[in-house]
Order: sequence, then structure tokens, then C-alpha cells
Amino acid sequence: MVMSFVESFGGLALALLGAGLAVGLSCVGSAKGTGIAGEAGTGLLCQDPSKSGKVMVLQLLPGTQGLYGMVVWFFAINSMGLLGGDFNALLSNMSISRGMAYFAACMPMALGGLLSAIAQGRVAAGSIN
Repeated sequence: MVMSFVESFGGLALALLGAGLAVGLSCVGSAKGTGIAGEAGTGLLCQDPSKSGKVMVLQLLPGTQGLYGMVVWFFAINSMGLLGGDFNALLSNMSISRGMAYFAACMPMALGGLLSAIAQGRVAAGSIN
């Protein structure tokens, strides 16, 4: 059942899903992390607006995970041959196992970016407080 579902989409769909999750989950984590740090920062800036530069730097740190996810996405689609390649030939040539390899290679960034950005937001909020 599962294998027929995967075979109907092909290896390229798995590879694109992995690359999309790498950038998507990293950006979700970055948004959550910067929100956590931003909430702490607004409390401090209400009391002392002169510390806005320090607060801004601490709030930007969790946002870097989204950029790292974008880099992984770019490298993945470049490695797949989607930039400047023949898309129709790529559709028919990527095997399920190769698509799964791309998916597996992108998952550490997807999950790591999500979790580390939220943790960085908490650390930044603690530093601001």
C-alpha cells in the first residue's frame, strides 16, 4: 500500500518533499524563535529603549536557522539538476531510492532547524531578561 503510493509519485516528489521540509520547518522554527525573543525584547525596550541594538542582535539569532534551511534547499535542488537541467528527463530518471536519499539528507536540517531555532529563541529571551 505505502510502496504503491510512493511509486505513483516517484523519486523526484520525495526529493522535493525533503528539500521543501528543510526550508519550511527551519523557517517555522525561526519564526517561533524570533517571536519568543521578540516578546522578551519588547518588555525590556519598554523599560530601557537605549538597549535596542543588543535586543535586535539577540532577536536575529534564531532567524538564522531559516537561512540555513534555504541554503540546504538550494543545494538540494541544484544537486537534483533542477537549476538549468531538463525537467522532463529528470522526472523520468530519478529513482525512488535516489529520491529517498535526498529526502533523508534533508531531514536533519528540517528537524534540526525547527528545534534549534526555538531553543535559540528561548536562550535569547533568557539573555534579554
